[in-house]
Amino acid sequence: MSKIYKNIGLTLIVPFILMYSNNGLSAPSGENEVNEITNAIGKMDAGKLAVYFGTTIDLEINETNNNYSKTQAEIILRDFFKNNPVISFTLNHQGDSDDGSKYFIGTYKTASKNFRVYGLLKKENDKLVIRQLQFDPE
Repeated sequence: MSKIYKNIGLTLIVPFILMYSNNGLSAPSGENEVNEITNAIGKMDAGKLAVYFGTTIDLEINETNNNYSKTQAEIILRDFFKNNPVISFTLNHQGDSDDGSKYFIGTYKTASKNFRVYGLLKKENDKLVIRQLQFDPE
């Protein structure tokens, strides 16, 4: 009988161990967000990018530089993508700071010019959101 109880115990415990252990298979916190964000930029998908915006976002694109609501920022980005179709987007660098924020730097290439892209993600309601996004002409 004790062998049966042992097997039942293992059957119940093993899934919890697998569920809550890292095993090196999951990405570090924030890496998935940065990947999703940079993929959205590369696909010029303002809607998918806006999913990661905080309640407000500091957005700098060409002459536009202000703090906007999620909706306003999405409209501005959609217009930017329409007027500056991407040829390629390259993630050049990403990192994090002691306060838990993440950042990334990339290059957004169009037919006529390149933009240096900088994004800053911070925790808001227990999730990482974009608080600052810049597209600076190079």
